[in-house]
Amino acid sequence: MHKILIANRGEIAVRIIRACRDLGLGSVAVFSECDRQARHVRMADEAVAIGGNAPSDSYLRIDRIIDAARATGADAIHPGYGFLSENEGFAEACRAAGLIFIGPAAEAVARVGSKTTARSIAVSAGVPVVPGTESPFSPNASEEAIVSAAARIGYPVLIKAVAGGGGKGMRVVSKPDEVQSAVRQARSEAATAFGDASVYLERLVQRPRHVEIQILADHHGHIVPFVERECSIQRRHQKVVEESPSAAVDSKLRAQLAEAAVAVARAADYTNAGTVEFLLDEDGRFYFLEVNARLQVEHPVTEAVAEVDLVGWQIQIASGAPLTLSSRDTLVPKGHAIECRVYAEDADLGFLPSPGRITSLRSPSGPGVRDDGWVEPGTEVPIYYDSLLSKVIAWGEDRRQATARMRRALAEYEIQGVRSTLAFSRWLLARAEFAEARFHTGYLDELLQQRAGEPFDEADPSLEEVAALAACLAEAVRNTAERLTSPMGAGSTGSPMGGATGVLREDPEVSRADRNWKARARRESLRQ
Repeated sequence: MHKILIANRGEIAVRIIRACRDLGLGSVAVFSECDRQARHVRMADEAVAIGGNAPSDSYLRIDRIIDAARATGADAIHPGYGFLSENEGFAEACRAAGLIFIGPAAEAVARVGSKTTARSIAVSAGVPVVPGTESPFSPNASEEAIVSAAARIGYPVLIKAVAGGGGKGMRVVSKPDEVQSAVRQARSEAATAFGDASVYLERLVQRPRHVEIQILADHHGHIVPFVERECSIQRRHQKVVEESPSAAVDSKLRAQLAEAAVAVARAADYTNAGTVEFLLDEDGRFYFLEVNARLQVEHPVTEAVAEVDLVGWQIQIASGAPLTLSSRDTLVPKGHAIECRVYAEDADLGFLPSPGRITSLRSPSGPGVRDDGWVEPGTEVPIYYDSLLSKVIAWGEDRRQATARMRRALAEYEIQGVRSTLAFSRWLLARAEFAEARFHTGYLDELLQQRAGEPFDEADPSLEEVAALAACLAEAVRNTAERLTSPMGAGSTGSPMGGATGVLREDPEVSRADRNWKARARRESLRQ
């Protein structure tokens, strides 16, 4: 292997390019039209345009990606995560083209990519699973059959898409008369997201924690598990904050989780990097959830506590190298790490995407802080893709120190030009529940529902907001002066009730900008 094409974009493409440089390998970026000036394109040794802005016209075009690899002489392809990373057709196309796919074989991707097949593999390996249907319901299966199955499993029940992940095609049902509507919604969402409307059912585990085991498996029969990651802080089934190790897992449970993960990987004939995910109930029992046949977004927390380069190992395994790591070391955490995802989203507006141009950026740094990002001042954040801007990782000798460093990092982080989730993350990490590790997979959704639209601490004001504030203040001063010198005097504005109501009424834009300035002042005082 001498040159790798990265079939992805954003921060993960930047991360893989850096691993290539560390290993002395060439790198090739691919890009859509709106990514022409993106950071990963400029960082790579070579770059190839593969189509229009929509993923279906570019990053999901297997033919164009294969052609780009051939044209540049790349002999391997790294899929990153998302897009084609868990597509067995892509893995097979790479193999047919004589290219090394840096990930599991197409057959393994197919086996674990189907959640029902993965469940069967876990059962065959003796790993506990949540009670549910053993076979999927095809898109043509009757809704009545699904209602009957839900009754046998017992409510509440979870309707889940067989393909894909990320919470898409998933619905919680509490009673029989909700099943048919939920099935239709889940099928429609799954068909749109994954091209497969098949679903299956699982009993809903109440208030579980989500823990997962990262594994590496080489082509020589070696499988190495790592210390668990805790991913329970989720919004609508999407992970928001991850950490390693979990405060709910002791050394005995860790060994059991690791043994189960290795058993599933071995039964699936799995190679390269992957993640075996589990639910942990309130009594400490664990259940197999699914397998992610790719690198995870949260892989940096494992790298931090294991002192390992997972992307580098992915490349070495794909080259045929044997693992030299030992579970005696990888299951002993070296400190604690926390990751916060930073999105171009407006948390005050229901986390709506906030595309636009980054006008100013100050990334955090200092002891124990790592920022995996892809944006710079001047970067255009497009509407076409996932809105993830960066991942902030804080490491400490223990959870307390890691939390303190993360709070510092979030206080230092400044992004202007687009709305971001930084203020939301600051608010979340300041809560007592986080400090005490008292949460479950439904915790954040419950918390957000209780807020009932209350705004988060505002981010620093943009230049536009500053200009709006200045204009409003100037207008207020002008109006006051006019009233003071008018024949009616300052005590009347022509209102039947009298009083300078026009001056005293709060302008929404002034109020918003004022909150921005107050938030900035608070953060500056913390830094000092």
